[in-house]
Amino acid sequence: MSEKIVQTAGRDQLGEFAPEFAHFNDDILFGENWNNEDINLKTRSIITIVALMSSGITDSSLIYHLQNAKKNGVTKKEMVAIITHVAFYVGWPKGWAAFSLAKDVWKETANKNDAKAQHQASMIFPIGKPNDAFAKYFVGQSYLAPISMKQVGVFNVTFEPGCRNNWHIHHADKGGGQILICVAGRGYYQEWGKDAIEMNPGDCINIPVGVKHWHGAAPDSWFSHLAIEVPGENGFNEWLEPVSDEEYGVLNLK
Repeated sequence: MSEKIVQTAGRDQLGEFAPEFAHFNDDILFGENWNNEDINLKTRSIITIVALMSSGITDSSLIYHLQNAKKNGVTKKEMVAIITHVAFYVGWPKGWAAFSLAKDVWKETANKNDAKAQHQASMIFPIGKPNDAFAKYFVGQSYLAPISMKQVGVFNVTFEPGCRNNWHIHHADKGGGQILICVAGRGYYQEWGKDAIEMNPGDCINIPVGVKHWHGAAPDSWFSHLAIEVPGENGFNEWLEPVSDEEYGVLNLK
């Protein structure tokens, strides 16, 4: 299930002057409609931006929904294509107005944030929040974005350059294991006693239970992979020692 949308703008700005309108805005439009999972949040964001452009609304409402679209996984490349396409149908000036706002929302800042923004723009999945709950099992900063919590767990895990998780083993009495699918950047996967495997977008790794391994980013690249939890009985992760700088620095890639 995606993160629940909570809106308070109506009550914050109009709670005393127009409480019923504030209720409709916060509780119905956002509280119920935006949380209806028949359409995912990314699609809702795109539809909303198209509707606002069509109506000629290019004020703070469009800025908010552009920011929301970025948060919900719309990349810069996708937004450029969306605005260009819509402009042919609703008017070229409206396209110019939307672009003047969108370029600021997707503006790439300097240094580390610039690299992070470029990485986010290269994939459809969100980077997510800092992976604080598992930080003790990582060298460097990682991020986690739940993609699906139904049927099987699917998470987008993002590693800053040089970040990697500790050696670990997936255990289960029956079934279990994990599947990794690289969605952006460049990274490594390595099993104990074997050469590391370089991972690039589209590469898939199947990890059986009982195999000691680690995965993480290349020293010079951000890296994101989907981690798909294979259902199993009594499954758990056994976290082991960190991948040392010496082990990481002498990877023998094939």
